[in-house]
Amino acid sequence: MINRLVKLFSTKDNPEALTQDNRQLAAAALLVEAAVLDGSFGEDERAVVLKLLKERFDLSDAEVDELLQDAEAQINKSIELYTITRTIKDNFEHDDRVEMIEMLWHVAYADQELHDYEANLVRRVSGLLYVSDRESGEARKRVLTKLGLK
Repeated sequence: MINRLVKLFSTKDNPEALTQDNRQLAAAALLVEAAVLDGSFGEDERAVVLKLLKERFDLSDAEVDELLQDAEAQINKSIELYTITRTIKDNFEHDDRVEMIEMLWHVAYADQELHDYEANLVRRVSGLLYVSDRESGEARKRVLTKLGLK
């Protein structure tokens, strides 16, 4: 686990050196960051994060559990948001970054309620990932439709 974290940030100046595992870890860390913003990482949020990661990266149950543990450890070490988003921006295609924003909206609405700090995080991350407000808004609408919320 620690080796994955060290590798992720020791290769930040060489994006080609990033592995798929490191890209997955950055994405997972961003989702965990969104989930813990309201002060808790409840079972609803945990289930949403696990489902999103499993589907997005086609992972087994064991792989997604390990990825989530690694992401939580990364967040607990206070890795700054800019570093995580830079990894994603530099290593994901634009459509994948839009999908990342949609995943963040899923996490923000996991408890059926959008908190101001969760909305603020998605807005900040959208800017850092070079995803337009329009694209973020469309991603949010897709999530609201999927969840049956208004």
